[in-house]
Amino acid sequence: MACLGATKVSPYQLVYGHEAVLLWELMLGSRRVTFQDQLTADEYSTLMKDGLEDLPGHRLKALINIEANKAKIGQWYDKRVMVKIFAQVELVWKLILPIGTKRSKFGKWSPTWEGSFRVNRSVPGNAYILETLEREEFSRALNGKHRKKYYPSVWVDT
Repeated sequence: MACLGATKVSPYQLVYGHEAVLLWELMLGSRRVTFQDQLTADEYSTLMKDGLEDLPGHRLKALINIEANKAKIGQWYDKRVMVKIFAQVELVWKLILPIGTKRSKFGKWSPTWEGSFRVNRSVPGNAYILETLEREEFSRALNGKHRKKYYPSVWVDT
């Protein structure tokens, strides 16, 4: 059976504690099959039970491999992500959420951004609390990735 990239272990081995015996191994008489054929029933039972005792170790090793793989993918992602940082009182556009909602009146030409809004304050996690230009504050913080800087065509007093 094929080993998965993240776990480096086959799913069968994670469940049963040993590798699956494939049909072609039985037909050709692979070394593993001939070794198992030479064992008595008690020896074979002991061998399988030993494999079950090692099972938590295999699962723990697979979990460690998954965590290492996720960390590697996270580093690759973080290298390419551009964090948007907005200063207080800066004007921003807000993405119309949920993404993919369109007004039937405009069809595919529905706007995706609305604004302008003023950044009132920032909260941890690259989130911002916005307010309208009339100083009405939003009750929820919105993530910075759903904002973009607003460049007014006419000067707006901030």
